[in-house]
Amino acid sequence: MSQQAQATPTARRGGALWALVITSVAGFMAALDNLVVTTALPSIREDLGGALHDLEWTVSAYTLTFAVLLMTGAALGDRFGRRRLFLVGLTIFTGASAAAALAPGIDSLIAARAVQGVGAAIMMPLTLTLLTAAVPAARRGMAYGIWGAVNGLAVASGPLIGGSLTEHISWQWIFWLNVPLGVVLLPLARVRLAESHGTGARLDIPGTLLASGGLFGVVYGLVRGPSDGWTDSLVLLALFAGGALLAAFVLYSTRAKNPMLPMRLFRSRAFSGINAASLLMFLGMFGSIFLLSQYMQGVLGYSPTEAGLRMLPWTGMPMLVAPIAGILSDRIGGRPVVATGLFFQAAGLAYLASVVTVDASYGSQLPGLVLSGIGMALFFAPASNLVMSSVRPSEQGIASGANNALREVGGALGIAVMASIFSAQGGYETGQSFVDGLRPALVTGAGVVAVAGLAALLIPSRKRVAGDVVRGVTEEVRELEGVAG
Repeated sequence: MSQQAQATPTARRGGALWALVITSVAGFMAALDNLVVTTALPSIREDLGGALHDLEWTVSAYTLTFAVLLMTGAALGDRFGRRRLFLVGLTIFTGASAAAALAPGIDSLIAARAVQGVGAAIMMPLTLTLLTAAVPAARRGMAYGIWGAVNGLAVASGPLIGGSLTEHISWQWIFWLNVPLGVVLLPLARVRLAESHGTGARLDIPGTLLASGGLFGVVYGLVRGPSDGWTDSLVLLALFAGGALLAAFVLYSTRAKNPMLPMRLFRSRAFSGINAASLLMFLGMFGSIFLLSQYMQGVLGYSPTEAGLRMLPWTGMPMLVAPIAGILSDRIGGRPVVATGLFFQAAGLAYLASVVTVDASYGSQLPGLVLSGIGMALFFAPASNLVMSSVRPSEQGIASGANNALREVGGALGIAVMASIFSAQGGYETGQSFVDGLRPALVTGAGVVAVAGLAALLIPSRKRVAGDVVRGVTEEVRELEGVAG
């Protein structure tokens, strides 16, 4: 099979609707497990024992392997078949979820969580690539809107789902939930999804090792920094070594013949702008949700379920608004929709920072939650569309992997930065000290998301991006013809 043929789907076994359902549910499962464990930690400690750092690793082990291997998973899918690798990742994720639910001790639970992250890293970036291959270009905005809404809901509702299952059934069910979903999705994906490949180039082993090692160091340092201290020798070593490896990855990729992530992609203002906006958005959003969910429980006295329900105007809004945002992006382009969403999100966080007190009423918080929810919804759908439309079709897999990796790094960085600001200005001693730390953290989150909005405004118009991609595809065809000749 020629390289040109490999870059297109080989068999369209099902329609766009099936692809949307399968990829959205798989993405939901992977995104949910980022934060679903947080509210279950006290119950896990009661059942399995373990020190504080052991409990932290039940969250961190998943975040670490997930973030580190996202680009590798996308590259493997491009090389060996996106549907094939999606099935491999889904199988690993489902099996590891069952192992986590059956874990007899804290160490085996941490190991299962790490394997879960491996499976999620393989399947998550491929969900967007498989969806793009199945949906006609004219309808992708709406499809991305629904996919983005489901993934956004999973990220934001993780604490609610985890808390509700733990409170009303048992903590094991936060993992058992994935098993029937995975068992149903596996045969559906095998039958209904079309196979597709990237360029067919050999796997970039040096680039893969440099990127994975660099991401491991940076994410490990960010995850461990708030608890171990930013001056801890291992944290500092991880951050510096990770940064050095990522710098080496960039240098290597500018010179390699077939790099895993071509650096020329970042010469595109569209690709660079949306990736910068995504990283900053997740930095501000993850850190804010992390602290606000604790504020509602620890200061205002709500149970995990009650707190999650009160967050629904924020966390549930994507289900209502994101499909509309996707349609809008099809009609007027993604840039204005994404930028508007980011400024709404920033305004919502700034408003919440102004009203949080030790006895704040829910009504006083509601406008900020609604603003944040609308902003998040307006961001998710067009952002995915902008990422996928800013690169050649054969490069969409690695583009999705890179964007997801930057989002994960942004989320880890957000929790680290917010936790550090919170600890410097306040603490958990009293409700007032918590509020004293929460306010400056939320102000920081609002500022970061506002900068993300400015980054989105730098994205060129839709016509210019489309022209750049067409020129890139033409160049690629000429290169392939030259090789064939």
